[in-house]
Parts: sequence; structure tokens; C-alpha cells
Amino acid sequence: MLILLPPSETKRPGGSKRALDLDSLALPSLAPQRAQVLDALVALSDDPVAAARVLKLSPRQLDEIAVNAAVRGAPTMPAVDRYTGVLYDAMDAASLDAASRRWLARHVMIQSAPFGPVGALDRIPAYRLGAAASLPGLPAMTRVWADAVADALAAASIPFVLDMRSEAYVALGPVPDDVPSVYVRVVTNGADGAVRALNHFNKHAKGALVRRLAQDRPRIASRAGFVRWADAAGFRVREGRSGELDLFA
Repeated sequence: MLILLPPSETKRPGGSKRALDLDSLALPSLAPQRAQVLDALVALSDDPVAAARVLKLSPRQLDEIAVNAAVRGAPTMPAVDRYTGVLYDAMDAASLDAASRRWLARHVMIQSAPFGPVGALDRIPAYRLGAAASLPGLPAMTRVWADAVADALAAASIPFVLDMRSEAYVALGPVPDDVPSVYVRVVTNGADGAVRALNHFNKHAKGALVRRLAQDRPRIASRAGFVRWADAAGFRVREGRSGELDLFA
């Protein structure tokens, strides 16, 4: 099973002195797209006014321009530790034992705008770039990534994909039709009995689910296998819309 997660806008600073190595990242066939996006992101940083506009930075966020300018030589850390925010705080990967972190390395990828999908323990620098950004000199992010990521996933011989990405990041790397997959939508039962999607608790539920998976380290190779594990582990998962599962929070 491969779990696809969204990134987070907020990131932990710092890391080790090992600079970014594009050849070491998961799905190495994406190296040309990664280099292309990074070149455009660094070039944008030469024009602070344009960078602030393109990246939609507030006056308090202008230091992110320097972060992007230094992205190729900046300190790196595992992607699952780099990202912060509700989902990643709930996962709390830094507190997991070594066996659980190795499970994350084998089974989790995080979809990013500058790097495409990266492995949970792939080392990446801090950066500022979202799925909706349009970098000067490049086509839209969907055109940069979608076909290349779909081809890379198709070539990876993945038995089953559990897609927990936000819809903006799904668009950057759609799972090919011939790869068995399911999209997870976090919902709740309202007071009137209606099923409603969640926002903040959506992220928390996804982080808690991935943490439990890493701790249990089950062998899951199908939608049915995931549902069986989730029910046994105390997660309420039910059939949703076509191609989806509802995770109740």
C-alpha cells in the first residue's frame, strides 16, 4: 500500500547541512520537473515584488523569499519532519520508533509543489510554494506535474493507493486508472443525521490514522484490506461516493 498525503504550508526550519539531492528522492523519473520548478522558484526570488505577488505573501512573510532563493543549498530534513500543522502534529512522526519510521519510508509519500511526491523520509529543504501558484516561465503546476506523476506512479508497481491528499494536490498527480486506489474523505454525522465533510478535524483525523498505521505496520494490499484493518483498529470507515471511503471523525 502507498499512502499519498498533502504537504503543509507551515514548515519546521533548519535541518542537517546535507543539501538537497534530487537524485535521492522517490520517483527519480521526476528529476527533470523538479529541477525545472526549482530553477523557476529561485529565479523568481530575484524579484521580491513579483515573488510576494506570485506567492501571495503578507508583509510578515517576506522572509520566505530568501528561503526560496537558498533552496538548493539549504539544510534538509526528512519530509515528514519538515512539515508542521494539524495533520503532521497529529502524526507526530518524530516521536515514532525506528520501525514505525521505516514503515513510513516504505509506505508514505507527500505530494509537494516543488518536488512532486517525495518519500516520508526523503530529505528536503524548507520552501514556500503552493499548488495554485503559477511561476513565471512555467506552465501551471498541473501541467508541469500531472502527467509526469501519473506516469511515475504507474511505473512503480503499486498494489493499492490510499489517497489522503487535498483536491488541489490530487490535481498535481492523479493516480492512474489502472492502479487500484481509494480517496479518503473525512466526515462527521451532523445533529440532523446528515453526513458532512470536515476541515480542521479532517487533517487531524488523517494524521492520527497514519500514525496508527505506522505503529501497527499492517500488510494492506487492497481497499477491502484497509477497511478490515481500520474497523479492527477502532476507526469508523464506510463506503462513500464512487471511488471514495468516508472516515468518520
